[in-house]
Amino acid sequence: MAINKVAVIGAGVMGAAIAAQFTNAGTPVYLLDIVPEQGSNRNAIAETAIQKLLKADPAAFMHPSNARLITPGNIEDHLALLADVDWVIEAVVEKPQIKQALYQKLVTVCHKDCIISSNTSTLPLAVLVDGLGEGFAERFMISHFFNPPRYMRLLELVTAVNTRPDLINTVTDFADVKLGKNCVLCNDTPGFIANRIGIYWLQCAILEAIELELSVEQADSILSTPFGIPKTGVFGLLDLIGLDLIPPILHSMSHALPPDDAFQAISQLAQRVQDMIAAGFTGRKAKGGFYRLNTQHIKESINLRTGEYSPSHKIDAPKTDNLAALLVAPDKLSQYAWRVLSQTLQYAASLIPEIADDIVTVDAAMRDGYNWAYGPFELLDRIGVDNFVARLQAEQRPVPALLRNKQALYLVNTGQLHFATLTSVYQPVRRDKALLQLADMKRLHPTILSNASASLWDIGDGVACLEFHSKMNTLDMDSMALIRHSIDKVNAGFSALVIHNDGEHFSAGANLGLLIKAIHHQDWSAVELLISQGQHTYQALKYAPFPVVAAPSGLALGGGCEILLHCDAIQAHAELYMGLVEVGVGLIPGWGGCKEYLRRWLNFAKLPKGPVPPVVKAFETLGLAKVSKSAAEAKELLFLSASDGISMNKNRLLADAKAKALLLSKNYTPPQPSVYPLPGKTADVLLLMEVNSLQAQGKATEYDVSVATQLAYVLSGGDCDITEPLSEADMLELELNAFVTLTKQAGTLARLEHMLKTGKPLRN
Repeated sequence: MAINKVAVIGAGVMGAAIAAQFTNAGTPVYLLDIVPEQGSNRNAIAETAIQKLLKADPAAFMHPSNARLITPGNIEDHLALLADVDWVIEAVVEKPQIKQALYQKLVTVCHKDCIISSNTSTLPLAVLVDGLGEGFAERFMISHFFNPPRYMRLLELVTAVNTRPDLINTVTDFADVKLGKNCVLCNDTPGFIANRIGIYWLQCAILEAIELELSVEQADSILSTPFGIPKTGVFGLLDLIGLDLIPPILHSMSHALPPDDAFQAISQLAQRVQDMIAAGFTGRKAKGGFYRLNTQHIKESINLRTGEYSPSHKIDAPKTDNLAALLVAPDKLSQYAWRVLSQTLQYAASLIPEIADDIVTVDAAMRDGYNWAYGPFELLDRIGVDNFVARLQAEQRPVPALLRNKQALYLVNTGQLHFATLTSVYQPVRRDKALLQLADMKRLHPTILSNASASLWDIGDGVACLEFHSKMNTLDMDSMALIRHSIDKVNAGFSALVIHNDGEHFSAGANLGLLIKAIHHQDWSAVELLISQGQHTYQALKYAPFPVVAAPSGLALGGGCEILLHCDAIQAHAELYMGLVEVGVGLIPGWGGCKEYLRRWLNFAKLPKGPVPPVVKAFETLGLAKVSKSAAEAKELLFLSASDGISMNKNRLLADAKAKALLLSKNYTPPQPSVYPLPGKTADVLLLMEVNSLQAQGKATEYDVSVATQLAYVLSGGDCDITEPLSEADMLELELNAFVTLTKQAGTLARLEHMLKTGKPLRN
């Protein structure tokens, strides 16, 4: 069975956002809600929800045009439309009576194979299907999306023993391939998996911070990046979720769980949080929460003891990979981390097999539902199960059965990852072949080449994978050297190369620290070498005698974007934020970015004829440092070509890229060198007139004009003549000269240092 059309009933924040994600998959959606009590527009609730989606930040749509795939309506007039729908998702209020009344209506209009599911996060499946008959129960399931649905990869599925297997497979396959979700099968237990553990963790963190009289900054500094938890930490995450959502979740969980469940001991909402909610301080969506911006736009944080706000002071997280040592350190922050994590991990271990059959499922749910880098059992291995158990015993706390043997929960055997069961037997972690993971390949094969910044791996079938692994995968001279050596290695023994890494981001660009150091020493030859080496390396990659396919996800900025522009093809994750942003640090793209991006516009058939329009389009994008908000938008900006692929599921990205590389390797020939028929001074003058106009309007600073002048000169072709097209070498020389010129300006150094210090561009 295929899913060709979907309906979402309930146009609240969650329901509307789920509908938007279906449009991102190219699937038409009916979005229905009740008829409002006032006004003549009976579809007002759904129509208003669509307008809010278009204004949402972060964006709900991967491209604004996707909104056209949503048809708004109401459940009184338009239920009959659902006759041709293959999946109906209910996202109405969390009251069983209301949900069941809706289900009874759906049965009368939906075809017999239509899947009906609820997005509930609190109600058991058994309660929802009670009294509705076997036929309904066979096609019903819970499909719990995490908010925001576009960005959170977890989809928890709850089914019953009588749920039709073919419908379960239909949902999991569609959610995996089309929606980009990691589908986790949960047992029908309160809170399912991620929220059962996640809410427990958040509650522990709040209560222990109050008990130890920590500031929210102190708590967030330790319960964040050191343990692979997002840098929002606990209190930043609660502000993002909304404090007002916590009481009903706690109430529901407390009533659903047995009296002896460990959750009951921490289920009471702290008085400080109750007071904040009563005063309207419910987080980012309101007037602030644990953090807020005051009237002078200065960030403040609340004192958990007094309830008063004062200027927030950032506290740097401890930098160590030795988590066991960090947890036994004598300071108050380490004591806090131990209290919270020991309770959380102890609780998670006690829930196997109640909430899921194995630890792999639970780890996946916490990684994708809460953005943890490591699931609870992966974290236990990093701490050391033996250390953890010994400390529990020393504190006379119960040890869950799963941990009593004090053995590692994961191990590698004959190149394959295995996990521990409750009976202390190790089972292999099974993955679909379409979910190729670089981490798995690295267990199977030794590295081919490696240095501090990059490595080359064998991923099978004659394909090699080049991986960046520096901080934020920034690019430096080591990266360039490894790329050049990889070209020789691949040419000698492989048929294709894929450029990919398992990190959150493909590459944040060049290592600015190296450039700043050279500028401080006025070592212009070092600057020139850095740029010329990058140009030479990327050109060698472009004209390699084998196909090069990139598989990027997350950020691909500056030099990270430039390497993509030199590849034969790109298989991008749908969440690709790609752009040439060098003007923000007072520079222009210098590793062939101007050359390759301009080539794309010169070859774009839909522009008016003549050499000036492509130059103007390239200048607009590079001059404004535009970054795509998705892979779909990257195509619109011509960072991706029409033939480049997009994978919705990040877990499928490497396999999809490998398949594309193997296809290209058949009878492969390198591309022909490009030529550039550019208008020279004519376009240069036109572009600078526009920049000067923007400065006069206060939309461009004095140094913006200085940088734009160099960019316009390069993109226009310098002092060329339209009758004598430039070569790629000519374009690279223009880039190099402009880049070096800008590095000698004080304005560029100021921008570079400000970016390195704050992570934000300086408008000087």
